[in-house]
Amino acid sequence: MRTALFLLLLLAVGAIPGSTFPQRSIDAARTAQWISDHPSAGPLLDRLGFFEVYASPWFAAIYLLLFVSLIGCVVPRSRIHWHQLRARPPRAPRRLDRLPAHREEVVDGSPDEVRDRLRTALRGRRYRVHAHDDSTLSAEKGYLKETGNLVFHLALIGVLVGVGWGHLLGWKGDVIVPVGKTFANTLGGYDTFSPGPWVDPTDLSPYTIRLDTMDVAFETEDKGAGQFGMPRDFRATTTFTGPDGRAEQREIAVNHPLETGGGTVFLLGNGYAPRVTVRDADGTAIYTSATPFLAQDNNYTSVGAIKVPGARPDDLGFAGFFLPTGVIDDERGPHSVFPDTLDPQLALTAFSGNLLPGGRPQSVYTLDTAAMKPLPGKDGADQLRILLRPGETFELPGGRGSITFDGVERFAGFSIRTDPGKTLTLVSALLALAGLVLSLVVRRRRVFVRVRPDETTGRTVVSVGGLAKDDDEGMDDEVAAVLTGPEGTR
Repeated sequence: MRTALFLLLLLAVGAIPGSTFPQRSIDAARTAQWISDHPSAGPLLDRLGFFEVYASPWFAAIYLLLFVSLIGCVVPRSRIHWHQLRARPPRAPRRLDRLPAHREEVVDGSPDEVRDRLRTALRGRRYRVHAHDDSTLSAEKGYLKETGNLVFHLALIGVLVGVGWGHLLGWKGDVIVPVGKTFANTLGGYDTFSPGPWVDPTDLSPYTIRLDTMDVAFETEDKGAGQFGMPRDFRATTTFTGPDGRAEQREIAVNHPLETGGGTVFLLGNGYAPRVTVRDADGTAIYTSATPFLAQDNNYTSVGAIKVPGARPDDLGFAGFFLPTGVIDDERGPHSVFPDTLDPQLALTAFSGNLLPGGRPQSVYTLDTAAMKPLPGKDGADQLRILLRPGETFELPGGRGSITFDGVERFAGFSIRTDPGKTLTLVSALLALAGLVLSLVVRRRRVFVRVRPDETTGRTVVSVGGLAKDDDEGMDDEVAAVLTGPEGTR
């Protein structure tokens, strides 16, 4: 038992890095940024698995050792408890006055009558009663205390099995879907995808989700305490087409996910996707798309990148900010002062060159300018800066065409997860709670009774002694209740 408690404590300590450091499975970009910002400690901690704590070998070793230890603890205790449940209460001690709780009284009635009344009183108080001879009674109750303790430990094993099962056979993926676009549940449709070791990513349930509308409500009145601009509701209306080909409208909201049968779809985020058109010098559209920008603060000041690989003579790239309610000042630069699109603006800088140097993969939300040069600005400025409102067009220098800010669309950030062990984990957690309550509330008690005739008065002398397994301040009251309660000696 001590070993199991030590391993449980070690597991809790081992989980601390998982909540202290960014985890690659949750936010790979933030993890990479942390390692980059800490060039000395970052690579070392990465090798030790601090950014993938729950998938690291050392955490799995603690997990498995705790699993084995709990089994080794529960199995022999269950066998002992089973024998205790079937065994009779022990014989009454010779000297009941030596027990922690003891009372002796002289009452009316014969010894047999008194003993029968005491037997009824004990059973009324849920004791299991047995008479080893004609003058004593042995009673015991509180077996649920040990039962609850065993249920608690068995439930912990269930939790461990459920978590392990979910890790091996579960998966999760994240995707950003602009309004009007459709997501197909295929490996290539995800922005990030993390499968379990036993998951075949090519065998996903075939369904699609079209984002019809993304409704967001913000607080427009200043009610104090920083409430102005706070979100009040997020709600995505989608068209879900299942494997059977039947389309139906489904709504996804915070704490109201969509069950697809092949994963649960959670609404984790939302933002804006400026719709931009880039034309070449002849006026031919070479890029037209709603490009998601990621919010950086509560007012949805968003950053993103627009990549145009079909431009001539070199690729074009635009990086900058989308501002739902834009303000540009010398102190903070471009930023938004309200999260809704009251005055949408697109502040960009332009680059030309090779968008994908060496063919290296990169984030769609950032622009790799290692093999690119900034386009020069007007009046000899080193860098071209563009500020657009919806409907405005900016002519690029050097005959490179133009960029038009057509409008703004919303997007929804969906997280789709499958965890086959969640039901077992939930049930086990509830059983663990119930077992813990039983083990803390129920008292393990033994009561012994001895009756003998009083030769002087012709009455009966009753001795009652009580013994608790643990410290029990209520044992004296329990003995008194047996003597004086209903069907007792009085």
